[in-house]
This record gives sequence, C-alpha cells and structure tokens, in this order.
Amino acid sequence: MAAQMGIFRFAEESWSELKKVSWPTPETVIRLTIIVLVISALVGVYIFAFDNLFTAAITKPIVEQRT
Repeated sequence: MAAQMGIFRFAEESWSELKKVSWPTPETVIRLTIIVLVISALVGVYIFAFDNLFTAAITKPIVEQRT
C-alpha cells in the first residue's frame, strides 16, 4: 500500500512540475529544428569533402606507385 501511495505522490509532483515548464512556441520549435538540420547538413558536407580529399591524397600516390 505504501508503494502505491508513493507512485501517486510521484505522479502528482511530476504533474505539478510540468505545469511550471516554459514550453516553446511552435514557431520557435520550427526555427530551431531548421537550424539543427542546416548545421547538420553543413557538417555532413564538410566531413564528406575532407574525407574525399584525404582519400584522394592517400590513394593517388599508392596507385601511381603501382603503375
């Protein structure tokens, strides 16, 4: 019985804390989501470019050495 009361108390306190949360507006959520997607894409392009650059720098001398 005490465990059950603890669960109810936990749920009640959690709900009261959630009422205090300052939730973002939909516009803010959309704006920040777009920012995250753009930055992720830029980081992906950066990694892709340097990966190809380093791959070419390492494989070109090896390929030329074998011919």
